[in-house]
Amino acid sequence: MGKCLIIGCGGVASVAIHKCVQNDAVFEEIMIASRTKSKCDALKDKLSGKSKTIIHTAQVDADNVDELIELINSFKPDVVLNLALPYQDLTIMDACLATKTHYVDTANYEPEDTAKFEYKWQWEYRDRFKEAGITALLGSGFDPGVTSVFAAYALKHECDEINYIDILDCNAGDHGY
Repeated sequence: MGKCLIIGCGGVASVAIHKCVQNDAVFEEIMIASRTKSKCDALKDKLSGKSKTIIHTAQVDADNVDELIELINSFKPDVVLNLALPYQDLTIMDACLATKTHYVDTANYEPEDTAKFEYKWQWEYRDRFKEAGITALLGSGFDPGVTSVFAAYALKHECDEINYIDILDCNAGDHGY
Protein backbone atom coordinates (compact mmCIF):
# COMPACT_ATOMS: atom_id res chain seq x y z
CA MET A 1 0.00 0.00 0.00
CA GLY A 2 2.67 2.47 0.93
CA LYS A 3 1.35 5.69 2.44
CA CYS A 4 -1.65 6.08 4.74
CA LEU A 5 -3.03 9.27 6.28
CA ILE A 6 -4.77 8.43 9.55
CA ILE A 7 -7.12 11.11 10.81
CA GLY A 8 -7.76 10.84 14.53
CA CYS A 9 -5.62 10.01 17.55
CA GLY A 10 -8.12 8.86 20.17
CA GLY A 11 -8.60 5.38 21.61
CA VAL A 12 -9.71 3.56 18.43
CA ALA A 13 -7.14 5.42 16.32
CA SER A 14 -4.35 4.59 18.74
CA VAL A 15 -5.10 0.86 18.50
CA ALA A 16 -5.36 1.01 14.69
CA ILE A 17 -2.10 2.96 14.44
CA HIS A 18 -0.32 0.36 16.60
CA LYS A 19 -1.60 -2.36 14.25
CA CYS A 20 -0.52 -0.43 11.13
CA VAL A 21 2.99 0.01 12.52
CA GLN A 22 3.16 -3.72 13.26
CA ASN A 23 2.49 -4.36 9.56
CA ASP A 24 5.31 -2.30 8.08
CA ALA A 25 5.36 -4.31 4.85
CA VAL A 26 1.97 -2.77 4.02
CA PHE A 27 2.14 0.53 5.92
CA GLU A 28 5.54 1.81 4.87
CA GLU A 29 4.73 5.40 5.80
CA ILE A 30 1.88 6.87 7.85
CA MET A 31 0.85 10.31 8.93
CA ILE A 32 -1.14 10.69 12.13
CA ALA A 33 -3.24 13.86 12.00
CA SER A 34 -5.57 15.20 14.65
CA ARG A 35 -6.73 18.51 16.07
CA THR A 36 -4.21 18.03 18.89
CA LYS A 37 -0.77 17.51 17.35
CA SER A 38 0.83 16.86 20.74
CA LYS A 39 -1.22 13.62 21.02
CA CYS A 40 0.04 12.57 17.58
CA ASP A 41 3.63 13.41 18.54
CA ALA A 42 3.35 11.44 21.80
CA LEU A 43 2.08 8.36 19.95
CA LYS A 44 4.81 8.72 17.33
CA ASP A 45 7.45 8.87 20.11
CA LYS A 46 5.95 5.76 21.74
CA LEU A 47 6.06 3.81 18.45
CA SER A 48 9.37 5.08 17.05
CA GLY A 49 11.93 2.35 16.50
CA LYS A 50 9.42 -0.50 16.82
CA SER A 51 9.11 -1.06 13.07
CA LYS A 52 10.29 0.19 9.70
CA THR A 53 7.15 2.33 9.28
CA ILE A 54 8.03 6.00 8.89
CA ILE A 55 5.67 8.07 11.04
CA HIS A 56 4.80 11.72 10.46
CA THR A 57 2.39 13.88 12.46
CA ALA A 58 0.25 16.90 11.68
CA GLN A 59 -2.46 19.09 13.13
CA VAL A 60 -5.70 19.18 11.15
CA ASP A 61 -9.24 20.36 11.72
CA ALA A 62 -11.34 17.49 10.36
CA ASP A 63 -14.31 19.87 10.06
CA ASN A 64 -12.41 22.02 7.54
CA VAL A 65 -12.45 20.58 4.01
CA ASP A 66 -9.84 23.01 2.67
CA GLU A 67 -7.42 22.16 5.49
CA LEU A 68 -7.94 18.45 4.84
CA ILE A 69 -7.35 18.92 1.11
CA GLU A 70 -4.13 20.80 1.82
CA LEU A 71 -2.89 18.03 4.12
CA ILE A 72 -3.80 15.28 1.65
CA ASN A 73 -2.13 17.14 -1.22
CA SER A 74 1.06 17.70 0.78
CA PHE A 75 1.38 14.10 2.07
CA LYS A 76 -0.04 12.34 -1.02
CA PRO A 77 -1.33 9.19 0.73
CA ASP A 78 -2.63 6.14 -1.10
CA VAL A 79 -5.55 6.01 1.32
CA VAL A 80 -7.12 8.08 4.10
CA LEU A 81 -8.15 6.09 7.18
CA ASN A 82 -10.81 8.11 8.98
CA LEU A 83 -10.77 7.40 12.71
CA ALA A 84 -12.07 10.83 13.68
CA LEU A 85 -15.54 11.53 15.05
CA PRO A 86 -18.54 10.18 13.09
CA TYR A 87 -19.90 13.67 12.38
CA GLN A 88 -16.65 14.47 10.51
CA ASP A 89 -17.05 11.69 7.92
CA LEU A 90 -18.60 13.86 5.22
CA THR A 91 -15.95 16.59 5.32
CA ILE A 92 -13.21 13.96 5.09
CA MET A 93 -15.05 12.25 2.22
CA ASP A 94 -15.33 15.63 0.46
CA ALA A 95 -11.57 16.11 0.79
CA CYS A 96 -10.90 12.61 -0.55
CA LEU A 97 -13.13 13.30 -3.54
CA ALA A 98 -11.36 16.59 -4.23
CA THR A 99 -7.95 14.87 -4.13
CA LYS A 100 -9.04 11.53 -5.65
CA THR A 101 -7.80 9.61 -2.62
CA HIS A 102 -9.26 6.30 -1.42
CA TYR A 103 -11.27 6.48 1.83
CA VAL A 104 -11.87 4.03 4.71
CA ASP A 105 -13.84 4.63 7.90
CA THR A 106 -14.91 2.59 10.89
CA ALA A 107 -18.20 4.26 11.78
CA ASN A 108 -21.12 5.64 9.81
CA TYR A 109 -21.77 9.36 9.60
CA GLU A 110 -24.02 10.85 12.27
CA PRO A 111 -25.06 14.48 12.59
CA GLU A 112 -23.19 16.03 15.52
CA ASP A 113 -26.16 16.33 17.87
CA THR A 114 -28.15 13.28 16.76
CA ALA A 115 -27.31 9.64 17.45
CA LYS A 116 -28.72 7.98 14.35
CA PHE A 117 -27.28 4.80 12.86
CA GLU A 118 -27.82 5.30 9.16
CA TYR A 119 -25.66 5.27 6.04
CA LYS A 120 -27.94 7.35 3.77
CA TRP A 121 -25.69 10.44 3.89
CA GLN A 122 -22.58 8.51 2.92
CA TRP A 123 -24.36 6.38 0.31
CA GLU A 124 -25.22 9.63 -1.49
CA TYR A 125 -21.46 9.85 -2.29
CA ARG A 126 -21.41 6.49 -4.10
CA ASP A 127 -21.69 7.76 -7.68
CA ARG A 128 -19.20 10.58 -7.10
CA PHE A 129 -16.59 8.17 -5.74
CA LYS A 130 -17.26 5.78 -8.63
CA GLU A 131 -16.91 8.59 -11.19
CA ALA A 132 -13.65 9.71 -9.52
CA GLY A 133 -12.30 6.15 -9.79
CA ILE A 134 -11.70 5.84 -6.05
CA THR A 135 -13.03 3.57 -3.32
CA ALA A 136 -14.91 4.47 -0.15
CA LEU A 137 -15.03 1.60 2.31
CA LEU A 138 -17.60 2.39 4.99
CA GLY A 139 -18.20 0.93 8.45
CA SER A 140 -15.16 -1.31 8.60
CA GLY A 141 -14.95 -1.08 12.38
CA PHE A 142 -16.44 -3.62 14.76
CA ASP A 143 -20.11 -2.64 14.57
CA PRO A 144 -21.23 -3.21 11.83
CA GLY A 145 -17.95 -4.17 10.08
CA VAL A 146 -16.57 -7.28 11.73
CA THR A 147 -19.96 -8.05 13.27
CA SER A 148 -21.45 -8.32 9.77
CA VAL A 149 -18.62 -10.62 8.67
CA PHE A 150 -19.21 -12.88 11.69
CA ALA A 151 -22.97 -12.92 11.06
CA ALA A 152 -22.51 -13.78 7.36
CA TYR A 153 -20.08 -16.57 8.28
CA ALA A 154 -22.48 -17.97 10.88
CA LEU A 155 -25.38 -17.95 8.41
CA LYS A 156 -23.32 -19.62 5.68
CA HIS A 157 -21.53 -22.23 7.79
CA GLU A 158 -23.25 -22.70 11.15
CA CYS A 159 -26.96 -21.82 11.03
CA ASP A 160 -29.94 -22.65 8.85
CA GLU A 161 -31.44 -19.24 9.58
CA ILE A 162 -30.84 -16.23 11.79
CA ASN A 163 -33.84 -14.26 13.03
CA TYR A 164 -32.01 -11.51 14.88
CA ILE A 165 -28.64 -10.67 16.37
CA ASP A 166 -28.15 -8.70 19.57
CA ILE A 167 -24.92 -6.76 19.87
CA LEU A 168 -23.92 -5.90 23.42
CA ASP A 169 -21.24 -3.24 23.29
CA CYS A 170 -20.28 -2.22 26.81
CA ASN A 171 -17.14 -0.20 25.98
CA ALA A 172 -15.55 -1.38 29.23
CA GLY A 173 -18.72 -0.58 31.14
CA ASP A 174 -20.93 -2.83 33.21
CA HIS A 175 -24.50 -3.09 31.99
CA GLY A 176 -25.34 -6.22 33.95
CA TYR A 177 -24.78 -8.62 31.03
